[in-house]
Amino acid sequence: MAIIGLDHIQIAIPAGAEDRARQFYGELLGMHEVPKPDTLSPTGCWFERGGVSLHIGVDPDFTPARKAHPAFLVDDLARLRTRLEGAGYDCRDDKPVEGYSRFFAFDPFGNRVEFMQADTYDG
Repeated sequence: MAIIGLDHIQIAIPAGAEDRARQFYGELLGMHEVPKPDTLSPTGCWFERGGVSLHIGVDPDFTPARKAHPAFLVDDLARLRTRLEGAGYDCRDDKPVEGYSRFFAFDPFGNRVEFMQADTYDG
């Protein structure tokens, strides 16, 4: 028995906030909404992009995840940061991690999200 991969990441949002999730994760981050199976709750929404699956579920007792977080690899960190800041989101640097440039932001619900880009070397 061995873990062989990661199927999806799930985060929580408050009830009735799906449209704000669609704006942030769909429009702002460029993820594509995909249909949820009919057998699951009609609340929440699912997104995919580049092999990453993000499931957003409604939690009636929602509390933002301020420490636990997904870390998304991106291909243009500076452009994404400009896009997020232009939309009014505070982007914060953190301690360096070798091989990566990165920053944190909080989604519209206060959930912490990390964005990372691998450093490239010529040589």
